[in-house]
Amino acid sequence: MPRFNRNCDGMLRRDALKVGVLGTGGLSLGQFLKATEANEDNGQPIRSAIFVDLAGGPSHLDTFDPKPNAPREIRGKFASVKTKVAGVEISEHLPKLAKCADKFAIVRGVSHTLAAHRLGSEYINTGNRPLASLEYPGYGAVVTKESEGRNPPTLPPFVSIPSGGQRPGFLGVKYGPLNTNRVPQAGSPFSVRGISMQGGMTLREFENRHKLLKDLDSTFASLEQESQLVEGLDDFNRKAFNMITSAKAREAFDISKETPSFAKPFGDQAFGNSCLLATRLIESGVRFVTLRLGGWDTHQSNFERLAENLLPNLDTGLSALFNGLEQKGLLDSTAVFVSGEFGRTPKINQRGTQPGRDHYPRCMFMLMAGGDVQGGQVVGESDETAAGPKGDGFAPDDVAATFYRNIGIDFTKEYDTDTGRPITIVRDGSVIRQLLG
Repeated sequence: MPRFNRNCDGMLRRDALKVGVLGTGGLSLGQFLKATEANEDNGQPIRSAIFVDLAGGPSHLDTFDPKPNAPREIRGKFASVKTKVAGVEISEHLPKLAKCADKFAIVRGVSHTLAAHRLGSEYINTGNRPLASLEYPGYGAVVTKESEGRNPPTLPPFVSIPSGGQRPGFLGVKYGPLNTNRVPQAGSPFSVRGISMQGGMTLREFENRHKLLKDLDSTFASLEQESQLVEGLDDFNRKAFNMITSAKAREAFDISKETPSFAKPFGDQAFGNSCLLATRLIESGVRFVTLRLGGWDTHQSNFERLAENLLPNLDTGLSALFNGLEQKGLLDSTAVFVSGEFGRTPKINQRGTQPGRDHYPRCMFMLMAGGDVQGGQVVGESDETAAGPKGDGFAPDDVAATFYRNIGIDFTKEYDTDTGRPITIVRDGSVIRQLLG
């Protein structure tokens, strides 16, 4: 069973329907392929992309926006360290990221007003402030739609490891992700329900079952010739069969195929191996991958949880992701975006015996890398106590507009909802020019 991090809101992320999950969400592989069938090739060059969701809201002061000269009740217990980039310092518990700081840009002074996990997550995962009357599509859904006609037929265009806040919104389930619902383990083949052989089934046994199901599908199709659900079913079942039996599809999800020297920097923890899988999927032709590292809701034991678990896992996985993409020659063609839903309070709370930091959307950090992003820089600034941006700061909408620009998508483009309402991909954002070359 997949693990999910429960936030202090008292409920899991709003993924109850699990749209886009093969085998558990009501979509067969054939239906998934039919839903994501390309209708046209828009001819626009679109980069691949990876979105890293730091679910729960990481403290900006204890990660990428330290304030070593602030009072102790604000600066906290951690020291800051110099990075490879002159004049840029980050938390002492991120030494591997400090060594590759030239490969990513830090955006400081990002600010919004939504302090609830669900609303903040919807904002960050779409680049649009949530509306009660409309569910905006996440980045992965938009990339999937815009890259129709350009995706390998034996691979899903959009994969979430293991799941996340990227939903298709008003675009519809056809643009939703394939959720793996589990994370890979170091040195082991990765089995994804709906793609891998299950229960020891051999390829010959699968082929026999496929032939039987094909015969049954043809029978039902003859009875329901007017139904869109069965229209072209044989063709899509053939594609499902091709995906499952495709060596490329199986190998794309199999991190044990990586050389030990390449895999070693990713470590043996779940997040690091998810990052390793992401590099492999992008290399194989998957268009958009989301990764999730949860547990950042540190109202209590903030410093213990960060130092002992969260920051070492982030440091190992994310540094290996940046370095691995570069080593494979993929960093220039892959846009990377790393963010939680908000930051955490500058002043440390003193509730109980293990102090923490509370929700704080008025100031947070984000990271961007790859494509046209100029690494080795800090864009934006927070004030002396990281209580807010120094100057105007940036909204999540601005970072979203920049992310889309880096991918190669016009964020001002309009889509029509099923009621004919025109909706702009990013409603209020502007590109942060300093980030892009």
